[in-house]
Amino acid sequence: MAQSTADSQEQCPAASSETVPFPAAAGGGPVGHALFRAARISRMVAGQLLRRVGLYPGQELVMMQLWELGPQRQTDLVRLLASDAATMTRTVRRLEHAGFVRRFPCAHDKRAFIIEATPASQALRKEVEQIWTELENALVGDTSDDEKAAALHFLEGIESRLVKASAQLGS
Repeated sequence: MAQSTADSQEQCPAASSETVPFPAAAGGGPVGHALFRAARISRMVAGQLLRRVGLYPGQELVMMQLWELGPQRQTDLVRLLASDAATMTRTVRRLEHAGFVRRFPCAHDKRAFIIEATPASQALRKEVEQIWTELENALVGDTSDDEKAAALHFLEGIESRLVKASAQLGS
């Protein structure tokens, strides 16, 4: 016999704005699980903020490198941002289509492309800097300078260990 709609709705858990319950399957990695959730939400908030200026998460990172370091080979951007070639190609194409970067062949290596920020992207720079300030405020809010320093130190340690693990897994 089929269950009534009312009975089905009673068994459906309500959506909650609370934190996600910790799944037993992640019992061996509570820090990793928490970091994954925080990173996912951080990226979502960054995406919402970046949407105001017509960018997607990750595109601002490419622009930051170009603004800071000047024109770069696309392969160097892949390395700098720990990306992959296909993702970087799509990102550069979208930025080029938006008028924020220019792409041209490398004079010394015809297989490589140089990517440079356009003058039009310079107006975007201040907005991206403001967005990163807003994201930082969302992340750390009113925590003390000591707490921020401790969190940064802890996250840098995590990054270092993950880079080593990635290199070992890749070999």
